[in-house]
Amino acid sequence: MNIKNKIIKLFQKLFGINILSDPALADETLRSATPFEKRGIPPKLIPQKNLPPHKLKGDFMADMTMAPRFQKSYGKPKLEKIAVTKRPLNPPGASPRPGVSATVVTLQERDKESIAVMSLADSCPYCSSKDIIKRGLREKKFETQQVYFCNSCKRKFTPQKIKGKKFPLAVIFDGLNFYNTGFTLEKSCHFLKEKYGLEVKSSTLADWVKEFEPLCRYSRMREYGLKLFSPNQVIKSVRLFHRQVFDFKYHQAKIALILQDYKHYKFEPLREFLDIIAVECPHQLFKDSPRASEEKRKFDLSGVIISEKHNFACRIAEMVLQSVKDNKLRHSTLQRFMLANDSVTIACETPIYMDSTDIEHMKDKLKFSIPFDTTGLETITGHIDIIQLRNGAVHILDYKPNAGKQKPIEQLTLYALALSRLTGLRLFHMKCAWFDEKSYFEFFPLHVVLKKGRKKPQKEDPDQLRM
Repeated sequence: MNIKNKIIKLFQKLFGINILSDPALADETLRSATPFEKRGIPPKLIPQKNLPPHKLKGDFMADMTMAPRFQKSYGKPKLEKIAVTKRPLNPPGASPRPGVSATVVTLQERDKESIAVMSLADSCPYCSSKDIIKRGLREKKFETQQVYFCNSCKRKFTPQKIKGKKFPLAVIFDGLNFYNTGFTLEKSCHFLKEKYGLEVKSSTLADWVKEFEPLCRYSRMREYGLKLFSPNQVIKSVRLFHRQVFDFKYHQAKIALILQDYKHYKFEPLREFLDIIAVECPHQLFKDSPRASEEKRKFDLSGVIISEKHNFACRIAEMVLQSVKDNKLRHSTLQRFMLANDSVTIACETPIYMDSTDIEHMKDKLKFSIPFDTTGLETITGHIDIIQLRNGAVHILDYKPNAGKQKPIEQLTLYALALSRLTGLRLFHMKCAWFDEKSYFEFFPLHVVLKKGRKKPQKEDPDQLRM
């Protein structure tokens, strides 16, 4: 029974008025009906203003979140159950696609994020064909998944590769983030309930930790990190308003443990730089200065070797990005997971800058080949996506969708030069790379700016006496 019929019957029962005889009266009644009347709730059952929220039960709680008078008197209520609503995918005025129910199930609660995973597929997982079409939706308990059909192999599939999970992947990965940051299983489950409104048992979270341990290698360092920092101090975060919003984060416990290794003790200036830039960042330089990612000058790439591989960064990206429904959130979701769970990522969105005096020093003193004219040159700024410490080197990483079709060598080289000047570390100890779910491309920035020819072996003098 639709809303209109419910209201008509309600008026007939209470007032003895048949509004069917007057269409104008019926339309005016529908427009002036309260949310409770539209849902068919009699006026005597409507909660009064002086009724405390904790005494309301059932469906009243969902409507109370929309009533400011209750929030003003008693504060925002705690929901007893999750209100599940449906919102249209089609834009206003657009005709829905035939045969497809264009709805997404979202979980809405007070000050909580909605989760509705609608992963997108670009190719068939069985035959790698790109001739795919959407074929309906698959309803799960807490989410809705898009189903695809491949015209080549005639198979149906969903883009999510991790199967058999009751909870959305976003909930699972956030639970891993909370736990590996240092919080207990019970506290992590409490955070998940506050964020998503889902009741996750500590035993379930423990199973997730054990299942994903091969990729979350910080688990072996977690207990030692908690001896140095409390869970709230493990990751230090600073929000930077530089043209757009950047969340600069660095893992204090992880970098302290890594620097104890004899291969990495020389990178202590990097930790000092991260501590200083978090409190003394020159924000005025990042407002109008050109960014390294927008720089069009080309370096001489002769002699630069780019090695392609598939490593842990690709595997983590392939797993984590399945939980992202908005492409704008890919970087932040991947950075947050790598910073909290892997054993080598120490910082994300690190601000760096370099001015004309730095470039003159590198060109005159270090003999670097940099295609910049320092006359009238402003400060070059940027934000490094990911910094890792491993195998005796500083790795500067940048996530790029479709990495195989891009070559951000100039951008990453400028990042390395600026980080070298700010920390005093040698460019010899740095590597740069860009990656996606499939490939990882790595090169040495020193080979880009330093072109030294190999010395030819000297010929022996025939007159020289031989022993």
